Amino acid sequence: MSEAGQSAASVGNVRRLADVVREVKTAAADREDVVVEMREASRTRLELLAQELQPVFAEVPEDDPIFDFAVSSGQQPRLWIDAVAHVTLGHDRRTYRFLRDTRLGRVVLAESTEIKPIADQVTRYIAERLVERQRMVEGEVVALPRGPKAHSEDGQEKAAPAEGRPSVWKAFLGAIVLVLAGGVVGVASVLFFLSDRFPELQRLLELQ
Repeated sequence: MSEAGQSAASVGNVRRLADVVREVKTAAADREDVVVEMREASRTRLELLAQELQPVFAEVPEDDPIFDFAVSSGQQPRLWIDAVAHVTLGHDRRTYRFLRDTRLGRVVLAESTEIKPIADQVTRYIAERLVERQRMVEGEVVALPRGPKAHSEDGQEKAAPAEGRPSVWKAFLGAIVLVLAGGVVGVASVLFFLSDRFPELQRLLELQ
């Protein structure tokens, strides 16, 4: 093959490779466009859900540290409710999935292609969290008066043994008195018995 023919073949190969590279880039761009469109579509659907829940979000104090109502960006947009619960879309990009992360794994709280069932479930979840926190706060408030009561009960429990100690001593002293009295009676009985048997001992006792 002549040099001119080789040059023509090389130019043709370069042109064909450039065409393929261009096609690959175009296909990649199309896929990226599809991904972006799907992501934007998911974000739009989540924003519609957020608009549906806006009256509920408005009733929660803005400085509440528990809830964080926001739609996050990324490959998988999410509508966050709090640190462990969020709403995302399924693989079909049409099904809303209300998920919660637990120690045992991720739990599906609700799943529907309609906005209303998911909005109702999210509203109920927010209400349950508020009631749960209120009970915890009330539990702490109710627990505060228990301190003095607990101290008074402890004082009574501590005072009870102190009050019980004199009664123990009284019983002990009473037992000693009874023993001594019994001893005196016993000695007197022995002496009386011996005096009957030994007149000399009786006279000795009379002299004393």
